[in-house]
Amino acid sequence: MFQQSNYSGDLSKDYTLLTKQLEALSADEDDTIALLANASALLNQFLSEVNWVGFYIYRDTELVLGPFQGMPACIRIPLGRGVCGTAAANKETIRVANVHAFPGHIACDSASKSEVVIPIIVHNELFGVLDIDSPILDRFSAEEAQCLERFVKTLEKCLQRA
Repeated sequence: MFQQSNYSGDLSKDYTLLTKQLEALSADEDDTIALLANASALLNQFLSEVNWVGFYIYRDTELVLGPFQGMPACIRIPLGRGVCGTAAANKETIRVANVHAFPGHIACDSASKSEVVIPIIVHNELFGVLDIDSPILDRFSAEEAQCLERFVKTLEKCLQRA
């Protein structure tokens, strides 16, 4: 049974606890949708000042909407298009301080002002991306992006079982 924790405000310490919660919630689970659904819910309850947390799963030549928390979103994103498609195509994390200044930004929610997208690699192949949006400009620091990358590394291990 999951219990919401009180976080300290120390990003590294708090993300370590968050990662342990993900491991506990994912123990012995091999269903991809269940893993992603719990991961998005966990991040949504943990993160402040965000309006969308979720996953896009790579299928054929595009990203397809997966489990998420937030307003309805774009269902399909071509590789190389927008922040999610670019992060997926380049297989690298992208932090955007102002999404309206990002060339080719896809506006699914007009309230979003900043974004971080982390690619998910499973068995050395692109699986998809974690996408987090905020209504605050420059919401995601480089340190937080690194913490989110560590969270995704743990998620990738869970997804390898699926």
